[in-house]
This record gives sequence, C-alpha cells and structure tokens, in this order.
Amino acid sequence: MEKLHQITYEHYSSLESMPAQDQELISQALEATKRANASYSGFRVGAAARLSNGEIISAANTESEVFPSGLCAERSLLYFYQSNYYPEPIQTLAIVSDPSPRECYPCGACRQVILDVENRQQSPIRIIMWGAGTASVVGSAKDLLPFTFKL
Repeated sequence: MEKLHQITYEHYSSLESMPAQDQELISQALEATKRANASYSGFRVGAAARLSNGEIISAANTESEVFPSGLCAERSLLYFYQSNYYPEPIQTLAIVSDPSPRECYPCGACRQVILDVENRQQSPIRIIMWGAGTASVVGSAKDLLPFTFKL
C-alpha cells in the first residue's frame, strides 16, 4: 500500500521578512560561527536556541585532526544545553553557516539528537535553517526525520 508523507514549512525570502525574534536568533547563530573551529572544511556553522524563559544560548562546530572526532554546531549546542539548562524547554533552534551558499540543513545525526531533545522535553522544537539570505522553518524535528530511530 502506498502512503504519502507531507510536511508544512515556512519559507522566508529575506532576513527582514522574518519575525524579529527569529532575526535575533539568526544573528546570535551567525555570531557563533565566528567561534567555529573549521580549520579543515572552512565551513563554519553556528546554532542558537531560544529557551522557554527567553534566554538564548549558542554554539559552533568544531573539527579535529582525528576526523570524525569533530562535532556539529547543533549537537555542540544541544549537549551543552542538556548539561546546563535542562529541563527548561527549547522553543526554537536556528542553524546558519558561513560561508552560506545555501540554507544550512542539519545532518542526520543532528536531526536525531534534536528529536531526542524534543522527546525528553515532551514538546516540539521549531527549527530555522538559514543561509544565502533565505530561511526555511519547520515546526519539529519530526518534519525533517519522519522515520525515526527508537529503542
């Protein structure tokens, strides 16, 4: 039997067309790219999350000579969050890159970790993927990873 899976997402053609809170989160994620250690790929990624209390936290990617020991910005942020801010829920997560030839989408491992956090906090995380002046926004990691791993 064939089934259809569809997602609904928002698309913004410019930073200025986005809500002010989203612009602020993207700005914080862009600032985080300056702290990235991307000495091998040159692809600096920043992530910023707004917690339900309004606080914003951010992180960047880190690469290592002993590939694949580096870590994406999203997972760096989420592991830091888990150790320092949980159980305060994350409402929105922004992911950006510099340079940004296109919107910055999370890798499969990051999608699973975002979903793990959603499951622990028992609420969805809105995800903003920004780059090259545009953004796509989904309401949950489930929209990016519809067939999820579960123990």
